[in-house]
Amino acid sequence: MTKDERNRQADGLSLAKILTFALANLPIAALSIAVFVYLPPYFAGHLGVGMALVGSVWMGVRLIDIPIDVMLAVMMDRTRTPIGRYRFWMVLGAPVLMLALYKLFMAPHGFGAPYLIGWLLVMYLGNSIVYLSTSAWGATLATLYHERSRLFGVITAVGVLGALSVLAIPILGETFGRTNAQSVQAMGWFLVGLIPLAIGIAALRTPERIVPETRRPKFAIGDYVEVLLKPDLLRLFLAQMALTLGPGWMSALYLFFFTDSRGFTVQQASILLAVYIVAGIPGALGTAALARRIGKHQTLMLTTTLFSLGLLAILVTPKANLVASLPSMIWAGAMASGFGLMIQAMLADVGDEIRLKQGRARISLLYAVNALASKIAAAFAIGLTFPLLERLGYNPAEHAVNTLAAIHNLTIAFIAGPVVFVMLGGACVLGWRLDARRQGEIRDALDARDAELEAAGG
Repeated sequence: MTKDERNRQADGLSLAKILTFALANLPIAALSIAVFVYLPPYFAGHLGVGMALVGSVWMGVRLIDIPIDVMLAVMMDRTRTPIGRYRFWMVLGAPVLMLALYKLFMAPHGFGAPYLIGWLLVMYLGNSIVYLSTSAWGATLATLYHERSRLFGVITAVGVLGALSVLAIPILGETFGRTNAQSVQAMGWFLVGLIPLAIGIAALRTPERIVPETRRPKFAIGDYVEVLLKPDLLRLFLAQMALTLGPGWMSALYLFFFTDSRGFTVQQASILLAVYIVAGIPGALGTAALARRIGKHQTLMLTTTLFSLGLLAILVTPKANLVASLPSMIWAGAMASGFGLMIQAMLADVGDEIRLKQGRARISLLYAVNALASKIAAAFAIGLTFPLLERLGYNPAEHAVNTLAAIHNLTIAFIAGPVVFVMLGGACVLGWRLDARRQGEIRDALDARDAELEAAGG
């Protein structure tokens, strides 16, 4: 297949098709806000569960959950069903995720570690199934270097709408006299209803093509070891860890920082967070457009630097001044939106190179490794920050009065962690070699081989 033919093929991936598929990212993005920003403080502040217990259990469950992604990825890449490869898994993961979210958001007061461990594990299992199947399916929908930036840019932008929809609940809740606890519970019901609707439409309306392979499915441990030790994948693994840990650290401390350190109410803090998230829509689309001009890895390094500058600017804005804080939050949110989409698009390029060499699709495995990095980092974001603040004397209980020293430590922790880790994430892709020219050569070879295999009935 020539480049002109491939360009015509890319033109067939219309915006309508991308938007339909991107609906699956609505609950994934909404879940990330509800679970990681609001649920831990809800457990510690309202349900009477200790910060150290919440932090340690969250980190432990993340680490226990790590092998599950790899096993899921291996099964996904070997799956062939009448309804497709990734569609089957996406539909399977939805009810698992719904059940776990119901149990977590409707948890009883003063629950113990076994309850939290069990339902967090189920939630992460369901989330892993949906996330991996969606990411791998997306990589097969768009096959061109720049088209992948566009696809994942739109998916990210649609995810922002999911995050905003769940974030509107506490903002509107306070307006209508609902307590913070009631708003958090309402988030849970919203997620349980959104999952079957969004995932159902995406699964039913998106075409899926299972790429031909040069040999029959066979478990070859050497192939998997070769993939896992691939330098490009290791670099993206480290980048994803750093770029998850930075914003994850920020999310874990967000409500504490903006209420106790910056003097905002929970409603005002939620409005600022909504602004930060809304900025992700133009940020994601702008990042994707920028990547088409300067390349994916250059775009990632630029956005990490600009994000850090925007976060530091929060410290020089007047306290409790909503309007003055808007520019910094808009800037940081726009830049942060480019982190995940660039790594996902770069992983798809690595997947093409691996399939050309091994003759087998390993794309689910690549996104599983990416998910592992995110899980490890997210575990440490809560597992480190909550016990740290407790040791530094910060009290998260509702109506608690903290000392100036405790609030000062909270401020330092909120800023330092994200800046350091985000800058490290950008540095991980210095000298990246899979640019548009190289990926185009790989796609030429893959398309030619796929055409031969399909003509031969492979």
